[in-house]
Amino acid sequence: MVLMLGPIFAREWLTLARRSRHYLLRTIYMGGLWILVVTLWQAAVGWERPATISDLGRFGLLAFQLLAFVQLSLLLFFAALSSASAVAQEKDRRTFVLLLITRLSNWEIVMGKQMGSLLQIGVFLLGGVPIFAIIGLLGGVAPEQVVAAFLVFATAALAAGALGTLIALWRDKTFQALALTVLCLVLYLVLVHALSLLPALSSWFDPDTVDQWQRRLEPFLAMQQIVDPPTDATSVSAEAMPVIVRLMESLRVGWSMAQGNALFMLAIAAVLNGWSMRKLRAWNPSGEPIIQPDAQTADREKAAGDVHAAPGRVRPVWANPVPWREIVTRAYGRRPLLIKLAYFLVVLLVGYYALFVMPPREWTAAYGLVPIAIISLLLISAQAVTSITSERDLGALDLLMVTDLTPYEFIFGKLFGICWNTKEYILPPLILIIIYAMRGQLAAAPPGRPDLLMSKNMESAICMLLAMLVLMSFTMVLGLHVALRTYNSRLSVIHTLGTVFFLSVGTLVCIYLILINGRFEYQWFSFIGFLSAGIGGLWWVLNGDRQWTAPALTLASVICPIAVFYTVTNILIGKPGQLESSDPLIPFLVTGGAFGFALAAMLIPLLSEFDVAVGRTSGIGE
Repeated sequence: MVLMLGPIFAREWLTLARRSRHYLLRTIYMGGLWILVVTLWQAAVGWERPATISDLGRFGLLAFQLLAFVQLSLLLFFAALSSASAVAQEKDRRTFVLLLITRLSNWEIVMGKQMGSLLQIGVFLLGGVPIFAIIGLLGGVAPEQVVAAFLVFATAALAAGALGTLIALWRDKTFQALALTVLCLVLYLVLVHALSLLPALSSWFDPDTVDQWQRRLEPFLAMQQIVDPPTDATSVSAEAMPVIVRLMESLRVGWSMAQGNALFMLAIAAVLNGWSMRKLRAWNPSGEPIIQPDAQTADREKAAGDVHAAPGRVRPVWANPVPWREIVTRAYGRRPLLIKLAYFLVVLLVGYYALFVMPPREWTAAYGLVPIAIISLLLISAQAVTSITSERDLGALDLLMVTDLTPYEFIFGKLFGICWNTKEYILPPLILIIIYAMRGQLAAAPPGRPDLLMSKNMESAICMLLAMLVLMSFTMVLGLHVALRTYNSRLSVIHTLGTVFFLSVGTLVCIYLILINGRFEYQWFSFIGFLSAGIGGLWWVLNGDRQWTAPALTLASVICPIAVFYTVTNILIGKPGQLESSDPLIPFLVTGGAFGFALAAMLIPLLSEFDVAVGRTSGIGE
């Protein structure tokens, strides 16, 4: 297999195990899954009494369901991100064109880069096998379900990797490759879920047939069929079937659904890879057309005087050239409108479903606001980190060493440019918060006081708007901070987007664990372990490759996960014994204060140690 994929994959195969971070990441990943399992045990069973056989079976099923969806989300996101960033980094460094002039075939270039970037993802996938196998021994989960789940894991990761490779080969800029990869992945999931509206639009579509196609097309729906197979899958009445027969029939249906989804994912991967190989040399190399000066000009003296001038119209440059380049020039590609159109399409589909299709229920606002906010934060962080990595890979960042730009001009110029280029991603979550507040769906009125509904919603809206602005500012500064302190551009991108993704997924998992039962007071020790893992990961990201031990950054890495955990528990539990949530002002102050402090802890060193960050000088002790 190594020989079939070519020398690019062979190099990754031989060098992956030699990197020290390979063992660290593998340990962190499997340790995180183990901490998640222990936390779930504390939430579902507890340590105050011996567990019975029924407790073990119920816990095994809960753990299998939680880990299946968590691992599927991680594999999809990081497979697409790793494949896209692997190709985009080669393009930014202008080394990808060197591969095109070698004797390597299109198959070896495309599949070598893609499968080489997915090696670490494959290690994570194999590392989860022992954990899932141990969970299967507890009961409640059949071996066929575990095998079917890993079949969906592997094929979905291959399809996501093929998508990331295709888009990175198509687009020239790293930001466009990353943004379009994330948006296309989300858009595919949203469109498959939107197929459920077809029976309501036309009687030609059978609801059962549409549901079966959705489960074959969408990995999360197929996983839902695997972890919770139906008991009435046959024409025979479920009540008339023995228990063991119903179980075997359910497993058969789940395994059949996994096979259907796996075959479709493999077909998607094959089509995307075939398209990539067909268009590889048509898309690459590409760039701006070279405009030759007019040699037939009548004024020879003027032409001789302008021989060193750039062709084209002269554009006045602002006093600070950094925001001028970010805003006026095409610093992030020639087609940024394509990314914005894809984003608005996702926002319209999610917003329409959340506002007009979904029936009113508890936490209605979360179904529309949470996915749009996460996508916006990912796009903002991608814009921020690539604003530095693209210039470093081109060698343009080295020019700062011989200019008289001040730290304030560079840092705030970059931040202003990021705000301008991401304004279309900043506004939709803020607008959606206002819409939910006007509809009275952000907060519930106190019992017996319906007249206070709008005032409670307005108060919650103000706190959420300010908190969202703080989080967006945090992601912008985080991208600059990580990119300037981590010299490897690919690691900078993965660390930045991974931090935003893990904060989002970790918060959702924390909410799920709290909602399992009402015995929150027995879950402290497990959540302490979960928080410790989050604190350690954030500390590693904020300190970068050089592992500077800044006290402010260390403190920020401690208080941010604790603030998120406190805010979640404060909102979910609220006032014990009542259906009323707690005052939104306190969670906002905690979250805003923690992430505001982290923002300052990153921003102040960037300004005060700017020469060290860009390489003008070296730090003490280096």
